[in-house]
Amino acid sequence: MKGVKTLTRRGFVRFLFAFFACILAFPPAIVHAGVKKVKYVFLFIGDGMAFPQRMAAQNYKGEKLLMNKFPAQGMTTTYAANRFITGSAAAVTAIACGHKTDIGMIGITPDGKVIKSIAELAKEDGKKIGIITSTSLDHATPAGFYAHVPDRDMYYDIEIQLANSGFDFFGGGGFKDPTNKRHNSRHYVGNALDYMRSHGYTIINSKEAFERLHKGDDKVIVINPRLQPGDSLPYRIDQTPADITLAQLTKKAIELLDNPKGFFIMVEGGKIDWACHANDAVTSIKDTLALDEAVKVAYDFYKKHPDETLIVVTADHETGGLSLGFAGTKYASYFGVLHLQDMSYQRFTNDIVKPLKKKGYVTFDDVKPLITKHFGLKFEGDSSDPLVLKPYEVAQLKIAFEDSMKNARGKHDPYKYLLYGGYEPLTVTITHILDHHAGLGWTSYKHTGVPVPTSAVGG
Repeated sequence: MKGVKTLTRRGFVRFLFAFFACILAFPPAIVHAGVKKVKYVFLFIGDGMAFPQRMAAQNYKGEKLLMNKFPAQGMTTTYAANRFITGSAAAVTAIACGHKTDIGMIGITPDGKVIKSIAELAKEDGKKIGIITSTSLDHATPAGFYAHVPDRDMYYDIEIQLANSGFDFFGGGGFKDPTNKRHNSRHYVGNALDYMRSHGYTIINSKEAFERLHKGDDKVIVINPRLQPGDSLPYRIDQTPADITLAQLTKKAIELLDNPKGFFIMVEGGKIDWACHANDAVTSIKDTLALDEAVKVAYDFYKKHPDETLIVVTADHETGGLSLGFAGTKYASYFGVLHLQDMSYQRFTNDIVKPLKKKGYVTFDDVKPLITKHFGLKFEGDSSDPLVLKPYEVAQLKIAFEDSMKNARGKHDPYKYLLYGGYEPLTVTITHILDHHAGLGWTSYKHTGVPVPTSAVGG
């Protein structure tokens, strides 16, 4: 591959025009004017994945990410129509439909006008469509390619629109409201899963059935057999061989969707965002690497069809205000310490902290060996060791432990919110301290307004 180059404004605009032209079937006169229509399109969206997330993952891995090697590299702003710091619903509407909209809206303009997505237009053009995510399949980003709702929380309506889309392959987590328990549907037509089946979809939720899928199987919905909260795939750091990865879903989608007219496949690394909301750098990094593994699957396909394939990697926004530098380490970075974390904040909270609470009387000394075991932080040793805790950090952990035992997450206390962001106090304090030892910092538990990178190859 040739060396990476930064696009000029004119060049980047031309690239974006080529991206939309290749799937929107512009008239031949426009295509022949310098925009080539390609057959296969991959769009990768790292939810919450801006420059810091990419570079943190790259330094953790110790080698350049494939997405960072692509020859076209640009920068994208992310603001919504009614707010500087965007949300996933407004952001995906801009990406998928080419229009800015208000926070929470999917596939419609602020005044309620429905806008077709690039996936819907590609389907009309005869291409097969695949939608893949590590979140639930009715979450904002995947929904942006097939649904049109004024509120992203209208999960039932989104699920019904998924069934009506006629798209050929869905893969990822499950569904959040198939029986309309939220009672916010505009038109209830029965259990959404049954409705999907009545519209020709086969729903599978075992890895064995997933592996048996073969070319010719159409209208398939793949749900990972094991889901974490939010009906999502487990974080990559928590996955086992029984789980289905983004890379495996991407490979299967290619196998099932390849046809003479081509395909459009969207793959979302959705839980990069979730991990950054919780200020868990290692979990975010592992999910970023999982997305890059899926990009590699697409790139291997591209190498076989270089003149017919376009791959675009972008993001909807940054999450957490991740900084690649921390006051406590000055100019130093110690990414090696991050390799000692062996589970996500979610799993540590659910599998370690919650059972301890149920035992009744638990002391801080009871949890110290667990912190060392799962995060590598040491309570004793040479102070020059980057993993040895300083006295003030031990004091922070003790306070957080006490707040955990009292369930004081800080949802209604401004000071404690700054400490914990509404997350489990001990867990988020551990990840903060580990990340600080690595030379990483956080400024928010929400999204930020920084631009995101957009990379591309092919087309």
